[in-house]
Amino acid sequence: MAISELERQLDLILRGTVEVLQLDELKAKLAESLREQRPLKIKAGFDPTAPDLHLGHTVLIQKLKHFQDLGHQVIFLIGDFTGMIGDPSGVSETRRALTKEQVLANAKTYEQQIFKSLNPEKTRIEFNSRWMSAMPTETMVEICSHYSVARMLERDDFSKRYRDQKPISIHEFLYPLVQGYDSVALEADVELGGTDQKFNLLVGRDLQRDYGQKPQVVLTMPLLEGTDGVRKMSKSFGNVIALEDPPADMFGKLMSISDDLMMRYYELLTVSNLEDVKQQHPMEAKKILAEQLVRQYHGDAGAEESKADFQQRFQRRDFPDEPDAHIRLKPTDFMDPKDPSLSLVDILIKTGLVPSKGEARRLISQKAIQVDGEKMDDINGVLNFKPEQKFSMKIGKRKFAIIEMAGH
Repeated sequence: MAISELERQLDLILRGTVEVLQLDELKAKLAESLREQRPLKIKAGFDPTAPDLHLGHTVLIQKLKHFQDLGHQVIFLIGDFTGMIGDPSGVSETRRALTKEQVLANAKTYEQQIFKSLNPEKTRIEFNSRWMSAMPTETMVEICSHYSVARMLERDDFSKRYRDQKPISIHEFLYPLVQGYDSVALEADVELGGTDQKFNLLVGRDLQRDYGQKPQVVLTMPLLEGTDGVRKMSKSFGNVIALEDPPADMFGKLMSISDDLMMRYYELLTVSNLEDVKQQHPMEAKKILAEQLVRQYHGDAGAEESKADFQQRFQRRDFPDEPDAHIRLKPTDFMDPKDPSLSLVDILIKTGLVPSKGEARRLISQKAIQVDGEKMDDINGVLNFKPEQKFSMKIGKRKFAIIEMAGH
């Protein structure tokens, strides 16, 4: 049965999302957009609080790209006005406000970096100072009248600080109000944000209703874990992969992440088919991911150089010029020559460096087997072979083998 255009768009839009408020409203907006051939206005705001973006930021940018590829109007909002207030989300004390000069300098680098993902000709860049700086005081007071202090204190970080008797500055209450009013000024149909932004995003819905607009759909995305696989990607945790990292550094950091985190990166940072990724050997899938992301942010030359650099520095590390075994597998070694694959246990036996299948399983369970630099721990693991592909295998601390298909 053919998939409808509405279903196709929903599949891509909902990929990796945490929450949609409200899903029925999103479906209605998409249906109306298709019927009237009018693109939806998709807003995501970024405060230029630091001069460089990292892959954690690109979760939202990738979702903007999804909408852009579907033909919708993407609005990349640089919060140069809100950046001078300081976002109170997820902090336990008042943020230090940035100067206008700092904010504008950081915003300039943002513009350069986002176009490595988004189409510059189809991306509308806005600065919220355009309407906020010229706003009369009485209008700002009127916006403030739409929310009570009690509603503000419903917000987790505000309520916790109030309970802990930590100071909350009055200007911090302005942040969600200004972010919400941005949606009114831009007449946004959909706003994207991290899960930590949910309160601010909902303020936008409320203010749009108050100003006679259809409320925007709120779509929240997860906070991407950093290279440690535990905490969200943040400079303060030292677990970031920055877009401006040298290609070789970016490639190496991506190769260092866990297999579980690799799947999360695939889901949130690419449009690759996840079922296809799961069929690949984890090491091979990780190389493809690293190459793809480095190519996106550093071009073809950066991707090829970093891939070669990784091969040389890591996969050949400690590997002798003359390994203990060099196995060339023939088509008859595989159950299905059209799908050449062999279990790790069988490969270890074929090297002649392991005396029995029981010993092979023991070594694997103890993570004493490495394939292309990655420790293997699945006793049922399988290696899939492709033409011109070699696997470097380290067995224990001192034995080495090369495994490849005959004729290559």
